[in-house]
Amino acid sequence: MRDTRNFFRIAGMILLGIFVLAVVLPLALKVVGITLGLIIGLAILLIKVAVTLAIAYLVLVGIRALLR
Repeated sequence: MRDTRNFFRIAGMILLGIFVLAVVLPLALKVVGITLGLIIGLAILLIKVAVTLAIAYLVLVGIRALLR
């Protein structure tokens, strides 16, 4: 259980880092002059990852509740 908690902490930090990168990256790329399509693509990818992780977490919690 302790390892699982540590895993979720590390995964949360990584996702927070990706989120911050997705927010800061558009500003940095706008300065450099990269197109908006890449930024929108990254945002959509980030949303897909978040939804997938949320569904996986709900399934994991459901299985855990059934095993108790």
